[in-house]
Amino acid sequence: MPVTESFILTDSMLIAAAILVAVYALVFSEIIHRMHGALIGAVVMVAVGMYFDFYTQEEAIESIDANTIFLLGGMMMMVGMLKETGGFDYLAIYIAKRAAKTPIRLLVLLTLTVSLVSMILDNVTTVIIFAPLTVLICEIIDLSPMPYLVAEAMLSNVGGIATLVGDPPNIMIASAAHIDFNTFLLHMGPVVAVVWVVTVTMITVMFRHELTPPPGYTGIVNLDESKAIHDVRTLKRVLAGLFIIVVLFFIHHHMHLYPSYVTFIGLSLTLVMVRPDPEALLDKVEWPVLVFFSSLFVVVGGVESSGFLQQIGNAIASVSGEPDRLLLTTLFVLWGAGLLSAFLDNIPFTVAMIPIILSLESTGINAAPLWWALALGAGLGGNGTHIGATANIICVAESERCDIPEARITPGMWLRRGFPVMIASLLVTSLIFVLFFDFFL
Repeated sequence: MPVTESFILTDSMLIAAAILVAVYALVFSEIIHRMHGALIGAVVMVAVGMYFDFYTQEEAIESIDANTIFLLGGMMMMVGMLKETGGFDYLAIYIAKRAAKTPIRLLVLLTLTVSLVSMILDNVTTVIIFAPLTVLICEIIDLSPMPYLVAEAMLSNVGGIATLVGDPPNIMIASAAHIDFNTFLLHMGPVVAVVWVVTVTMITVMFRHELTPPPGYTGIVNLDESKAIHDVRTLKRVLAGLFIIVVLFFIHHHMHLYPSYVTFIGLSLTLVMVRPDPEALLDKVEWPVLVFFSSLFVVVGGVESSGFLQQIGNAIASVSGEPDRLLLTTLFVLWGAGLLSAFLDNIPFTVAMIPIILSLESTGINAAPLWWALALGAGLGGNGTHIGATANIICVAESERCDIPEARITPGMWLRRGFPVMIASLLVTSLIFVLFFDFFL
């Protein structure tokens, strides 16, 4: 499809977009639980899609990213088994003893750790591990986990941009553009470092009241972490399974294995060694989160099937066509990907943009900056709303399980804090592109 094709909205596109907006209205208003809203929207999208002949049941099933769903489910079971051993309690007490005297220092330490781990594991896996740990730390020192959970989700999204394996869109982009691991890190690492500092600074300012220690707060933890672990045997076996998963995460793309399959290799071996009660194990899975994401995939799949995402991608790319407008195109892709990824899943949008950028490349234009812009926009845009990234939903769900009412992360709260962070990140990234554009060529 030519990238200069005019922007035409069909009835199917308008209907699909209207259903998407209605679903987001339900999710953001919290009139009903987000899972219910997404599930109703998925059913309506399929029914309307079949009636207007732009979406089928088969396409709806195919739109569900099974890799993401199985990855989430598998890691939830691994983390559930780990929590039962007291391993998280040990780590929580250890960290609290060394960083809890200053809440801001604790936030910086946790977010730095999460960002670095997100460069090795994917950001979703990282948050699944660290979110419950963070709640435990905050319970020990009597602080609200809300700012820490929000910060961890945002900084896991930022950290995941730095490497080829940190975020699913990165893998797709690297595959399409034939970018290797080291090249990806070389170009994205410096940008991520700058954005990381800006993001942490903004978060500490916006959450300054929540991060101010209450009267009488000392941060002293009089607990012995060595007594927290009550099942050393199971702990060692679960850690062995996690070690296998982490090692395979490093090399899974070379072996042409999905991250979810890698997760289930480690999970299967762990189940053989630990042999937990199946019903108790499945209770550790956050089923509402999995159903929410599956439903949202179906809704966004309908929007994609209608051709709406393709039209948006064409509109973004059509500002170019000439090499002397490459910087403008790069910025347009960055902001388009960022703003859309705050409300749409970044995977379908990335899928829609890849052939468009490839077609630009085939005309002789150096498309390298466009690939970097797409990766950055898709990753940074996820910080804009509480449903902009999978990691965000994990942290929101974790906050809802807390007994502290003020710890709950609401859609409005995230929008007020996350959207400015997203805009600032995109502005800083735009400035880097303008000043160092030759570096990205």
